[in-house]
Order: sequence, then structure tokens, then C-alpha cells
Amino acid sequence: MSLIVHGINGPVVKLRPGGALSMLEIVYVGRQRLVGEVVGIAGDTATVQVYEDTAGLRPGDEAERGGGPLELQLGPGLLHNIFDGIARPLRVIESRTGPFMARGVNIPSLDPERLWDVTLHVTEGDELKSGDIYASCPETELVTHKCVCPFAGRVTRAAQSGKYGVNSVVCALTDAKGREHELTLCGRWPIRRPRPVLRRLPIDRPLLTGQRIIDSLFPIAKGGCAAVPGPFGAGKTITQHQLAKWSDADIVVYLGCGERGNEMTQVLEEFGALLDPRSGKPLLDRTVLIANTSNMPVAAREASVYTGMTIAEYYRDMGYHVALMADSTSRWAEAMREISGRLEEMPAEEGYPAYLSSRLAEFYERAGYTVTLGGNEGSVTVIGAVSPQGGDFSEPVTQNTKRFIRTFWALDRQLAYARHFPSINWITSYSEYLDDLAPWYEEHLGRDFAHLRSRVTNLLIEESKLMEIVKLIGADILPEDQKLIIEAARVVRLGFLQQNAYHATDTFVPIEKQKRMMELMLRLYDGALTLVERGIPLSQLKETGIFDELIRMKYDIPNDSLHLLDGTGENIDKALRAVTEANE
Repeated sequence: MSLIVHGINGPVVKLRPGGALSMLEIVYVGRQRLVGEVVGIAGDTATVQVYEDTAGLRPGDEAERGGGPLELQLGPGLLHNIFDGIARPLRVIESRTGPFMARGVNIPSLDPERLWDVTLHVTEGDELKSGDIYASCPETELVTHKCVCPFAGRVTRAAQSGKYGVNSVVCALTDAKGREHELTLCGRWPIRRPRPVLRRLPIDRPLLTGQRIIDSLFPIAKGGCAAVPGPFGAGKTITQHQLAKWSDADIVVYLGCGERGNEMTQVLEEFGALLDPRSGKPLLDRTVLIANTSNMPVAAREASVYTGMTIAEYYRDMGYHVALMADSTSRWAEAMREISGRLEEMPAEEGYPAYLSSRLAEFYERAGYTVTLGGNEGSVTVIGAVSPQGGDFSEPVTQNTKRFIRTFWALDRQLAYARHFPSINWITSYSEYLDDLAPWYEEHLGRDFAHLRSRVTNLLIEESKLMEIVKLIGADILPEDQKLIIEAARVVRLGFLQQNAYHATDTFVPIEKQKRMMELMLRLYDGALTLVERGIPLSQLKETGIFDELIRMKYDIPNDSLHLLDGTGENIDKALRAVTEANE
């Protein structure tokens, strides 16, 4: 019996008779075969959310069952590509339909015509278990694609190494029940189902980003979760861009969920021109872009985060460390709110659906540092931007997100207006990974790194307290030791926390340089405190220009010439001696 469109409410379509359909089953609606997903079944009526514009759809139009849930085609060709919210390749669609995306265009995610230089790792008679690698090919110059066996069995047929397409059969397995399964270079996976792992590992190493305020003060661990909340114009997108460009992840999945089209255009242009700092190859060679801009169908926006997460888990299962940038989860929550309203569900706080918290949990809990089924280590690190209306961090999306993340980079509008980027507020931000990462920092940077971080943070906190007094009575009335705190904190703010994303040296800073910079700033503070305690005015030391020299060292000292920082230390000592001798 045919499925018939009974009612249409934006992207929500009612089908009858729907009793034979299954929850989350894919259906193709109307003459254009618009892709939809079953989200509710009541009696003989099925409710479908359609991932495309439903304009022109009419009651009485027919629909066709897809026979399964929304799945992704996973295989070589995902990297260096850009997809929409349900993993359709946008470049291919543009070449066929023009710049304005046509509806009902169902193009496979992977190019079936492209041939890959495949190396087979199995021979006839081999016993494989789930997670083993049976074939590999160079997907880009940076990444080797590894085909992961989906189940256990014995190899009954195996091809020779050579050139194959993604749909070519390269081997066959016979399972324990005697059934033979042919394996190609690609597979399919439901986007809403987490991919299995052998076990989760403790989180004990940082995701290094080259951003000083993050790596040194508020780090995120590999396999961890972070939120970047901030009002419009606070710099969420540029912060996400910096993390995507410079983090030491093997693979980056950048998800533009409900963002403006010009921002995604900027991502494409910048990433296409950038070189990977570790290899010198194009950054896109290890990047997957998913674009669901604000003018695209709202239902696809809701699915796009699962699309990004499934791709991230796929590369994790190969043994790679993946960073997923979701910009922004607020737009995803707004899409859920709109669809929930059209489904006539009971609204919760601020109109969001009652299941907002559980959906956020499902998303963030798919992150982790794991042992894959094949025995390799891999991780998915999730960094989600949040766009609270008016910068109100008490709104539902931000508050519910804080329950499931352990690093909170709170962006400040006033810092952004003052052109201080990244505009991460060092008072309201936090990281709960400090204790977990302490052994790693101690092993690689020495035991004093945690002490340096603590002292720098305390300086900033003390400055914040003093600035409340300064606003009331001015700075001149403060004693010299408190003036020194304000001056030292200014050096930290301008010379360490503020970072220029468009400066060749300052855009990325290795963690070793970050430590040396903190050491020098505290070295100056300690020396200046000794002078102040002897009754020498701070103004004499400021006149030497040493404070400004420390602010400029982020530009003046190249990242590959850290020995030059020794000269900065000598200049600190000279300035302190000169002031001391002038007062003897």
C-alpha cells in the first residue's frame, strides 16, 4: 500500500498509512523524493521531518520507504571535502545544479568513479575480528585511510593490491554461521548510533592548540569536551577557526551548524590557503567540512551534528585523534525547538523541548579517549560553540551544556570590543582537566609548570580585585606593591593572553615558548617586587622600558629561536641592576 502525504507543516509531514513504518526510518517524499526521517508514529499516522524545503509538496503526494535509518557512506574521499547536513557533497551538487542547490538531489557522499591505490592486508584463510584493518590507501598526502572490518570472520576471497573504487569488492568474509559477506572500501553507519569501542581510557594528555590562554591556563584534554559560549561578535567563530587550524589533532571535522554563509565561505578560503604546521601540506588534507548554513533546511541542521560526530568516530576507529568543532550548538538547539513546536510537543524552559538536556548529553558523551576494536588508541575531542542570546549564560543551552563539558571558555564582549582576542575571560573561564593533565605537564615541561600557571592566574585575580578599587578612587592612591600587581598583570594580559591570529609568529605558539614567557614575566615581577620592598618607586623601573619589551617578545622572538629568550632574561636583569645602582 502506498504512503500518502496527509498533512504538511513546514518540514514536518504527516503520512498515512504509517503503521508499517519504523521510528527513524528514512522515507522519500513526493515526486522529487525529498529525504525525510520518521520521528513519530501514532496509530495509522507517521510524522516525518523532511531534510529539504517542502515548498510545492501537496496532500495526496506519494512517499516511498527507505527501509532503514539515516546512514552515512563512510570510506576514502571524506577528507578535503565539504558536505551538507546529511553528508551530500556540495561541490558535486554545485557542478550539477549550479550555485543554488536543487531539491531531491540524492548524490552519494563518495565519488564512485575515483580509483584509490589500495594495499590489501589480508590473504585467503586469515581470521579477522571486528576492528581489524583489511585494506588501506593514501586518502591524502597526510592521512592513510584504513578500512576497518565490521565483524569477525574468515577470509574466503581476497583481491590483489591495486587500484579500486569505493564500491569495489576487495575481499569476502565467512562468519560463524557460514554466511559470506563481501567487503568494499566503504561501509554505512546510522548517524544516531555511536560506533562501538573496546574500552574507554583515562584522559591524561592535552590537546595542544598553540593558543596560550588555552594551553597554559585552561587546557582541554584529548578525548575531552569544551564549550565556547559568547554573545554575537565576541569571537566564537575565529576561536573555533584557530583551534581547527592549529590543534595537534590528526583529523579535524569542522561543523558549521546554522552559521552565516559568509563565515563558511571564509573557512573554505582560509583552510584552502593554509598549510599544516607539522607537515607543510594543505590543511584541508586532514579536514572534513560540514556546512549547514542558516538558510538551509532546519531539519538537516538538527541531523548535522550527528553527521559530524559519526565521521569523527569513523576516523577515531582507524586510530586517529580527531577534533570536532561544532559551531554552534545553539543553532542546533534552536532547530530542535522549531521542529518540536511543529510536532506540538510540550515546551520546556524558553520553549526548548524537554529532551534538550538528553540530546546534549548524547552528543557530548560520544567524545572520549578510547581503545578501538582493533586495539589501537584513538580519540574524539568535541569543542562546541554556544551562542546565548544577549550573552546571557544562564539560558538553557549554556546551562545544560555546562553539565556535560569540563572546559568552559567564556568569551567576553567587552574584551572583543577592546580588540583583545581570544576574548576568553580569565576570571569566569575554567578547566576541570588540570589535575588529570598534571602528570603530562610535569613529564614534558617540568614540575614548575603548574606553579607558574597558578602564579599567573593569581596575578590576574588580584588585578581584577584591585581594578574595582581603581574605578572608584584611581590608581595613584594605591601602594607601590599593588601598582606592581596591576602593571605585571597588564604585561600578562597584553603579552601573553592576547594573541594575534593574523601574525605569522603569534598565531601559533608552542607550549615550550609559553612556559618560557611565563617564567620571564614572573621573573620581572619578582625582581620588581624586591625593588618596591626596598622603597624604590615602580616608575623608575617602568622608565627602562622592560615591561613593554616583555609585551613585545611574543612578536620579536620566533617560535623556532627560543634561545633568544635568554637575551630577554638578561635584559630583565640589566634593568633591575640599573635601577638598583641608581638608588644606592
